[in-house]
Amino acid sequence: MDDHLGKSPDHLTINVTRRDDPVSEVTEADAFASVRKYPNIVVRGPLFGLAEQRRGDRPRWRLLGELDTGFPQMARDELNSHLWFKAKDDTEDRAVRRSLLEAVARLETDPVNEVTADGVRYRIVRADEFTRIGDGRLEPPRATDPDDDGWDLDAPDPPSRSKGFVVDHAAAVGLTEGIDRAGLLRLAYTAERFPEDVRADSHRAVTTHPGVVLLPTTFRVVESKELSWSMVTGQYSTPQGARRALVHHLTRPVPQLPDLPDMPELPAWMKVDEKEQAVNERAAKKFMARRRPNELVLRGRRFEVVRVERVMRIGPDGPEKPRPSDVDDYGPSKIHPTMDEHGVLTYGD
Repeated sequence: MDDHLGKSPDHLTINVTRRDDPVSEVTEADAFASVRKYPNIVVRGPLFGLAEQRRGDRPRWRLLGELDTGFPQMARDELNSHLWFKAKDDTEDRAVRRSLLEAVARLETDPVNEVTADGVRYRIVRADEFTRIGDGRLEPPRATDPDDDGWDLDAPDPPSRSKGFVVDHAAAVGLTEGIDRAGLLRLAYTAERFPEDVRADSHRAVTTHPGVVLLPTTFRVVESKELSWSMVTGQYSTPQGARRALVHHLTRPVPQLPDLPDMPELPAWMKVDEKEQAVNERAAKKFMARRRPNELVLRGRRFEVVRVERVMRIGPDGPEKPRPSDVDDYGPSKIHPTMDEHGVLTYGD
């Protein structure tokens, strides 16, 4: 029986469209080939970030940043700062500033996941990070993934593709993405490494937030081990950004500080072994001599540049918020000086 006579709600609509331009055709072919080669997925866990919904945007939301923090409270603190600086720098209207600061005050004391300020809804949103896997290997970057060139380790990272991304479940997508999203609709945590309450919340979310949206792809460096992988770098918007991060990891270790009176000895992990450093630098040089390399083996350790996807669940009221089982290491606190509606700051207690 059809529960939605006529047009389906946006959070249940996957609008697939065919794009006939050559770039889209090549991208679709590349995606189909990759999914066949890497048919399964490995879920790492949740990431959290910020989204806003302005007047007239419903049901769409817009991401305000990278969505790359591991705890909801870190995203709440990010929202606290975002609103505080808007009140400080972006308005001279006392009513607007007062509205922003009222939201800041709530975020300083309560672990809230949504506030409204100056007519804008702000929400802490959640997504699951996963990679595709086939024959025991994680998927590397695809040939059609947006990339950049260069090995300047001090150059700024490429612009974020997540910041400003519009979360619109009903927006038209290509055939491959439509198939991917349909396949992820029933995704839930099942592995026993996840606690029971986490698995229960995950299965419940399939019902409460039945839609899914794929966020822009990111890239990380992982170290491949016998039965697992460990992260070496954070997420980057291009494969080359992750490659540069690996070179940085190998060639710019934490320096040993000079000896000072009464200074305790540095722990072993902070000390730089000159012979080992020379080996790392030679390996990095060879790595950079290759064109768009995605793997580096160094003294039995295998580093891989991998393609990372993020799926966000969508319900009738938009993106999913943190779940009850999503834990925090700490709670809300006051981050910035007190500000009044005139913009005057008060420091101290």
